[in-house]
Amino acid sequence: MTMKLKARRFRIRADDQPPAEPAPPAAGTGVAVRGRGAGPDDAACEIEAIRREGLTGRQLRMARRMAQKHGLPATSDFDAVRLLRHEGIDPFQRTPLLELVGAQDPAPAESSSRAIALAEPPSLPGTVPLDLPTPEVRAEFGHAAEIMRIQQDIARRRRRRLAMLGARLAFFVLLPTLLAGYYYFRVATPLYATKSEFVIQQAESPIAAGGMGGLLSTTPFATAQDSMAVQGYLQSREAMQRLDSDIGFRSHFDRPGIDPIQRLDPKATDESVYRLYSDTVKIAYDPTEGIIKMEVLATDPKTSVAYSTALISYAEEQVDQLTQRMREDQMSGARKSYEEAEAKMLAAQQRVVNLQEKFKVLSSDVEVTLITGQLSQLESQLTTERLSLQQMESNPRPNLARMEPIRRRIATLEAEIAAARGRLTEDGKDGLSLAKVQSELTVAQSDVATRQLLLAQSLEALEAARVEANRQTRYLSLSVRPIEPDEAAYPRAFENTLVVFLIFAGIYLMVSMTVAILREQVSA
Repeated sequence: MTMKLKARRFRIRADDQPPAEPAPPAAGTGVAVRGRGAGPDDAACEIEAIRREGLTGRQLRMARRMAQKHGLPATSDFDAVRLLRHEGIDPFQRTPLLELVGAQDPAPAESSSRAIALAEPPSLPGTVPLDLPTPEVRAEFGHAAEIMRIQQDIARRRRRRLAMLGARLAFFVLLPTLLAGYYYFRVATPLYATKSEFVIQQAESPIAAGGMGGLLSTTPFATAQDSMAVQGYLQSREAMQRLDSDIGFRSHFDRPGIDPIQRLDPKATDESVYRLYSDTVKIAYDPTEGIIKMEVLATDPKTSVAYSTALISYAEEQVDQLTQRMREDQMSGARKSYEEAEAKMLAAQQRVVNLQEKFKVLSSDVEVTLITGQLSQLESQLTTERLSLQQMESNPRPNLARMEPIRRRIATLEAEIAAARGRLTEDGKDGLSLAKVQSELTVAQSDVATRQLLLAQSLEALEAARVEANRQTRYLSLSVRPIEPDEAAYPRAFENTLVVFLIFAGIYLMVSMTVAILREQVSA
């Protein structure tokens, strides 16, 4: 750029410098007007003197045109100046001097001679010394001009590329962003959000509270599976269909007042309704705290609260149904075992009663005790009578009348003792022996005792099952109740518009990078 400015400055100085007055001739030298017949040495000296005057290029071109106009045979620009001066013509005036003289003095001039004698030396323009650029400088100026042209071409291409880039960004990024912003700010139907939170708890067992079970019963891990099951149910098609049948989910979102994008087609399939249900009912489970968070969207606050309340009631029913079958199975098994043990125990007791009625014995042990007591009494009486009889027989002259009754009593006692012993071990005419009766009664009574023990164990198992069933019971505790909102939560116009801008900008960036890489690969 600096070199270009220098070249321009030199051109101005060479072309636009006003002509200076010629230097007066030296004193004592006469000005002789030489004609065309001057010698070659004098012409060369004059040309050298004119060259040293430092005439500009414009002055030299004017002198050459004047010489051609007057028909002077000039071999160079400096020779043209020399010849014009010999003819008395100022080579640097636009109007020829002869025309001006002819206009002022109408006297005819000599036609035979073209030489003009001047009384005074001609008033010629002076010369200005000028530093002309060297060939090296001119080459440098040409190189700078070429660089400048290349730079201008590069700048022009860069401006064109920037203009194309701006057009592509405006069409592929800014235009979709503006359309999305217009939709979110002007067209989108506002949605009201109702938030609620609830937790699923279980009853604490007093038996498990003192052991390791008490450590886990109060943690969220105890009901994590049930919480996930409830979350899955609330997000299922069954819950959506139940909500639609109870309150009317489909009819709420197919009204004409909703914007076309969020509006549900009246003839929409269940899949379309379920997709809308998944977008409007958002349920999240926090495993660290065990809390289920639910957010329900609707076009008006009252409907949003109604949807949230209905879904919470569905969750409570689902919580009750989760452990109902397990609790019923546990209780039914324990209850059935207890009833069987009770029936068998009653049967054993009835058998004992039947044996007692059959053998007319209330208790075999009592009967044996009575018979044993009788035998002991009879044995003692028999021993007494035998002693009396032996005492009488030891007399040399016993009294036979007194001995005979004693002998009859001894015989009677022996018969009674034999009968009593027979009742204990021998079958009689009226039934079995007391030993068999006692054995059967003992077996029946032991069976009754066993059945009583089993009944007690069954009762214990029934109570344990009842406690376990109570512990398996789940409760839904509502920590944050649904409250009617007074301001729409969606759409979030600015955030959604920014997201759309970032998405389209990312897509455009990826496509641009892919195209650039493919172009480079193809060119390589």
